[in-house]
Amino acid sequence: MPLIEIRSLTKTYRKGDETITPLDDVSLDIEQGEFISLMGASGTGKSTLLNLVASIDRPDRGRIAVDGVEITNLSRTKLAAWRAANLGYIFQTHNLVPVLTAYENIELPLLLLPMSSGERRKRIEIALQAVDLLDRADHFPRQMSGGQEQRVGIARAIVAHPKVVVADEPTGDLDPTTSDQILDLLKRLNEQLNVTLLMVTHDAEAAAIADKQFRLDNGKLVQTLGSTIPSARSESLKT
Repeated sequence: MPLIEIRSLTKTYRKGDETITPLDDVSLDIEQGEFISLMGASGTGKSTLLNLVASIDRPDRGRIAVDGVEITNLSRTKLAAWRAANLGYIFQTHNLVPVLTAYENIELPLLLLPMSSGERRKRIEIALQAVDLLDRADHFPRQMSGGQEQRVGIARAIVAHPKVVVADEPTGDLDPTTSDQILDLLKRLNEQLNVTLLMVTHDAEAAAIADKQFRLDNGKLVQTLGSTIPSARSESLKT
């Protein structure tokens, strides 16, 4: 069974008298440990799909299951608990709290989980080591470069050992050299820690590092590299 099963997702919005459909009957399987990239022009639904997988938004139709749990059916309370335990989110603009150190920013997701202070400390140190920032643990965001801030954001996304990490334009605000460093880090985390990654990007070179590459076009998911997309008529998810 795939780690993530997406079946017949449809999402529409109203803009004045116009109905916009960024996602139209989209289906996709993502296996444990896969690195998936998603491209498309602005407004084609890339971030919409990312937010649906992250359970930040809900589809109008269709289903998403992660490790057998159908997240599209969970209540808001259960969704919040599920997200805290199973999902890491890497933002384009870091979203670090400026008055907290790198250590404290990375600790934030763990405060939502039943965990001792000793276990939190151990996980934070492992995450800092994974992104090569042990020597910056006590630094505030203003004392770090843009690339270091993004690495803190990545450490925060993986510190709870989530089943899925989603990344929304993780190199969009970085210079080319720093972007390459961040992409190399994401690939290393994917390969060494078996992190399952879904990355939205507008950069074809960034997308090319993924195991499978897709493009959203007129609400439809088009495969550009990797194995086949499941048919929308494939067996529905078990409830």
